Amino acid sequence: MFASLSDRLSVTFRGLRGKGRLSEADIDATVREIRIALLDADVALPVVRAFCARVKERALSAEVSGALNPAQQVVKIVHEELVGILGGETRRLRFAKHPPTVILLAGLQGAGKTTLAGKLAHYLREQGHMPMLVAADLQRPNAVDQLRIVGERAGVPVFAPEPGNGVGDPVDVARRSIEYAQVQLRDIVIVDTAGRLAIDAELMQQLRDVREAVSPDEVLLVVDAMIGQDAVRTAEEFESGVGFDGVVLTKLDGDARGGAALSIVTVTGRPILFASTGEKLEEFESFHPDRMASRILDMGDVLTLIEQAERAFDAEEAERMARKVSQGEDFTLEDFLGQMQAVKKMGSLGKILGMLPGMGEMKAQLDQVDDRELDRVAAIIQSMTPQERRDPKILNASRRARIARGSGTQVSDVNGLVDRFGEAQKMMRQMRGGKGMPAMPGMPGFGAGGGKKSKGRSGKAPAKPKKGRSGNPATRAVQEREALTRASETQAAPAAAADFELPDDLKKMLEGT
Repeated sequence: MFASLSDRLSVTFRGLRGKGRLSEADIDATVREIRIALLDADVALPVVRAFCARVKERALSAEVSGALNPAQQVVKIVHEELVGILGGETRRLRFAKHPPTVILLAGLQGAGKTTLAGKLAHYLREQGHMPMLVAADLQRPNAVDQLRIVGERAGVPVFAPEPGNGVGDPVDVARRSIEYAQVQLRDIVIVDTAGRLAIDAELMQQLRDVREAVSPDEVLLVVDAMIGQDAVRTAEEFESGVGFDGVVLTKLDGDARGGAALSIVTVTGRPILFASTGEKLEEFESFHPDRMASRILDMGDVLTLIEQAERAFDAEEAERMARKVSQGEDFTLEDFLGQMQAVKKMGSLGKILGMLPGMGEMKAQLDQVDDRELDRVAAIIQSMTPQERRDPKILNASRRARIARGSGTQVSDVNGLVDRFGEAQKMMRQMRGGKGMPAMPGMPGFGAGGGKKSKGRSGKAPAKPKKGRSGNPATRAVQEREALTRASETQAAPAAAADFELPDDLKKMLEGT
């Protein structure tokens, strides 16, 4: 969404590097580039003017002139101002003191309210709540059926007493849903209303009637992040016509310029609560202004990445794997398949890698990441028998051919997977127990202490050096003195000292002293 803005800002800040002191001309040029980047991202003009004025004022102040690295200080200022126009602090949902908590969704036609209702219900269910969806969109054809399907995918019940398609009273449905939720012990009610235009007075009045009937704890305006300045104008119309408490951005994974997210908070004064980042139910997250600002400036979003990993990976399974590795058991293909399926739950690989700091310069490589490769690997592993997954060593030529046919791949693909997995197993064995990494001299278990002996150019291992006395008299004297000390301390060989005779060279050297 913010790719164009991120690229422009990165180029702007790159020009500041290496300058020990920033002149007023440097700051003016930087602010001018930031203004162009924001306008090109379709940010509202009043927001751009206020933002650039604050950045310039702070950049010319003593906090930059006295900084050790003024370029980094300017980046810090831009980051803090971006956090400010995105809302400042993370806003959480307000829950009712006495359940159920009622959440009313409103928005334009085609903004994605029905799909977002399912995502929000799934998100709240993952948080331990018991939500219920209400089909109050009785205008759009098949809207009720769509909500039923979305609710089934999310694992959430749907209250839909009317068939829709123009039949039924949405105000009455919304009112009855509260009583039904209390009987069913549902603590959250999410009311999906019909999409409407701001100029449609009749539908706007209907939305006000629904609001009065259910007295919602939260009214969330669903905004399509790809419509640019129209999103801001829509928010202003809904604020004056119905009123709302927060904003939910949909289609944040699109290729639009993203100005709506940077404008809507400042223009309406209402915070952004959630963002939809993909088509799957799981691609839905709380909106954190500081993290979004870090993404825009290519600083990464490691905290969101960690949260997604915690949701995707089962804690008990992770503990079992850690215990298995610590006890010396091998990591099997069955374990690898489970870990890979957990990674898929986090979303596309490109998105996951894009949350790491500094990955903005690798957008071309990230765009080439093929998530279907995970599906091919999973197909190969699932075409194996349980015994083959536990012990890939038994995979002979006929077995590999059978696996390739079963997974729709080539034998070379099977060979490549088995070879890579074998190398990974070796590395895990070597790292376990403090053995260190392979081919690192001086590490326990490798180099001088053990491991495979290095071979010369001929391919043969070098002969062991013969143990004997050194040709250097001084060195040989030290050797013999150490041998005499060991022999005197060891009772197992009492005759060693008695039978010991100094070499002639050592005698001459001692007599000379």
